[in-house]
Amino acid sequence: MYKIAVKILQATVGIQSNLEALLPLLTLETKIESLLTDFKMIEEIPFTPDLDGYISIEETEAPPSYEIQDDRILFKGPFLKLNKEASDPRYAFWGNQGFLYRYTLYLLEKKHRIYNFHACALYDENENNLYVIIGGAGSGKTVFLLRGLEKGLKLFSTETVHFHIEQGKVIWHMGSLVDNVRFGTLLYDFPRLLPDIEKPNPQESWQKKIALDLSEYKTHREIIENPSAVHILFPRIERGFEKTTLNPIKNIRKAAKGLFENISQKLAETIILYDTIVVLGLDETELARNRLKAVDELVNHNSVSQITSILSNPRDCWDHILK
Repeated sequence: MYKIAVKILQATVGIQSNLEALLPLLTLETKIESLLTDFKMIEEIPFTPDLDGYISIEETEAPPSYEIQDDRILFKGPFLKLNKEASDPRYAFWGNQGFLYRYTLYLLEKKHRIYNFHACALYDENENNLYVIIGGAGSGKTVFLLRGLEKGLKLFSTETVHFHIEQGKVIWHMGSLVDNVRFGTLLYDFPRLLPDIEKPNPQESWQKKIALDLSEYKTHREIIENPSAVHILFPRIERGFEKTTLNPIKNIRKAAKGLFENISQKLAETIILYDTIVVLGLDETELARNRLKAVDELVNHNSVSQITSILSNPRDCWDHILK
């Protein structure tokens, strides 16, 4: 068996296969399906018996299948062929919507009590304020992110925001520094951030994306412990909307429910790998209970200064938030 082990934040995963070609390449390129759009880095570590979890991939001629035994997952199937034929490389073992991504979220929670928002985050180094922008695809996270960088905020994460609570302190961990951005967003709203590359024709500018490396804008702090203020924002961006409207979420239970659903989504949803393998969500009852406790503690923490939804246009989205 060929073996490799990786560390992503605090989660450690051993990966082995009967074919070396099926192991992940750790010299990750900055492209749409890269795990660098999920996590800050993927570090190679020694393969040992005491890792958090293990993935085994067996190349066979049999129909693809998988089984889970505790924290060990075994996949069997004709994966060389499936890799070549996959319609969407994001939903491969090592794609940014694939199995290792979701398994890492599972291990971070189960083994380390580190919770993971589908969100971006920006940091005001002068005021020690952290802005966490929560939302799924199409919600407006990227617009908030890019406009915030133009306003002088520093990047803390583009896609996954990690936190854990220890002895009453909320500790935030730097996340991904690469963001998948629609060409149209860059062309029409943030042309200064558009790299010097070939651009699609105007008809395709809103369908095609680019993996945009924003690491030059990152804050120097990789861990932020109990910032002066945490602003949790739920955006909705609409082009042509003339003013910015803030709707504070004053019901703490409602706020906790929204955050719980956000953290749970990627962990719990069923996906299809390589267009053929139906992989059920990895959530568990005890994990979900602990997650709800964590978000309850977060929304009631004295560092959280506001939880609000925002309706705005791309240019004015930070109005009334930054003083």
